[in-house]
Amino acid sequence: MNYLGWQPSKLIQALDHYWNRYWSLDSRVKLIVCGSAASWILDNLIHNKGGLYNRITRQIELLPLTLHETKKFLIKKGIKLNNAQITKLYMAMGGIPHYLDAIQADLSVDQNIDLLCFTKRGLLFNEFNKLFASLFDEQDIHEELIRLIAENRYGIAQSELMRKSSKNAGGRLKKRLKELEDAGFIESFIPYQHKEKGIYYRILDEYTLFYLKWIDPIWNAIKKRDKEKGYWLSKQQSAGWHSWAGYTFEAICYKHIGLIRRKLEITPGSEMGTWRYFPDKGSLENGAQIDLLFDREDDAITICEIKYTTQPFVLDKEYAKKLQRKIDVFTMRTKTEKQLFIAFIASAGLKPTMYSEELVNHVVTLDDLFVNS
Repeated sequence: MNYLGWQPSKLIQALDHYWNRYWSLDSRVKLIVCGSAASWILDNLIHNKGGLYNRITRQIELLPLTLHETKKFLIKKGIKLNNAQITKLYMAMGGIPHYLDAIQADLSVDQNIDLLCFTKRGLLFNEFNKLFASLFDEQDIHEELIRLIAENRYGIAQSELMRKSSKNAGGRLKKRLKELEDAGFIESFIPYQHKEKGIYYRILDEYTLFYLKWIDPIWNAIKKRDKEKGYWLSKQQSAGWHSWAGYTFEAICYKHIGLIRRKLEITPGSEMGTWRYFPDKGSLENGAQIDLLFDREDDAITICEIKYTTQPFVLDKEYAKKLQRKIDVFTMRTKTEKQLFIAFIASAGLKPTMYSEELVNHVVTLDDLFVNS
C-alpha cells in the first residue's frame, strides 16, 4: 500500500482518471480498498479533494474482536477457555484475529504467550517493529510518541508531548497523533472538568502495552539467545505484573464501555470521563484519581473503581478509608451537588464485607464484559 501510494507511482492519479472516465459508468465494477494503514486511506481516498472527492459510498471500520467475539473465535478453533483465561490472552494481544489464530489448543495460555512473545521466532516477538514500519513513513517519530504516551498511565497532554518529543514533531504533531489514533493504538480524551484546555492521550492497544512493558526490555537478550521456557509464568507474581495487568484491564474496560453502561443502566447521553487532582507540591491536601465516571442525566454521578484481581477483591477498612477520601476530594474540588454512586468493575467480583455493603452500589464483573453487545 505504501509503495503503490508513493507519489512517483502515480497510482492515485491513475485511479482518479480511470474511475471517473470509465469504471464509474459501469455498474458491474466495484472498487473496494482495504488495508491496515488507516491514515493512508483517509488522506488519499476518503478526504481526497481531487477527482475521487465524495466518491465513497460506504465505509467499514474493521475493529478488533470484543471479548465475546474472541471467545467465539477460539471455540471455532476448538479452543475452549474460561473467561479469565481468555482475558489473560486478550491482555497480551488484544482482539486481533491474526494473533489469536496462532494460539495452539494443546498449550496453556501462559505457554502460548511464552511461545509467541518470548522466542525469537515467535509471531509477536518482532511484530511491534514490523507494524510501525509498515504503517508509518516516519516510524521513529510515531514510535517515540507511543512510548511517551505509554509512560503515563492516566494519559498525557498534547502540550506535554510537544515538550518531551526529541524528534521536534512541530506543527505535524496533531497529524501524527491522529494517525496513531486512526490505527487504533491510542485514544484521545478530555478529563472531566479539567481546568487546563487541551486533549490528552492514552494507550488503547493491548499488544502495544504488553510489548513495551515485557518484550522490549529483553528484546536484545531474546534476539541473541532464546529465553528459557516459562519466562512469562515467572513474572506473574511480580509487582510489575500487577501494575501492568491493572493498566491493561482499564484499557479493556474502555473498549467495552457499552456493556458497562448497560450493566449499570446508564443512558448513552451521560458524559463519560476520568478525573484526577494533584495538589501543589508541598501542599498537605490529598490528591485523587478516578478511573472512570459517568455524569448522568438524572442528577447523579456514578464513580467507578476498576480492579483486576484473580480472586474476588476485598474492600477492607483501609481501602474503605482511601475510597472515602477520594470521594471527599472529588466532591470538594468539583463542587458537585449531584448524588454520588460507587460502582466496582472487578474482574473476579467483589467479596461482601461490611464496608462494601456500606459504600458500593453496583458491581460489574468480568462475565458482564463477555456479553454479546
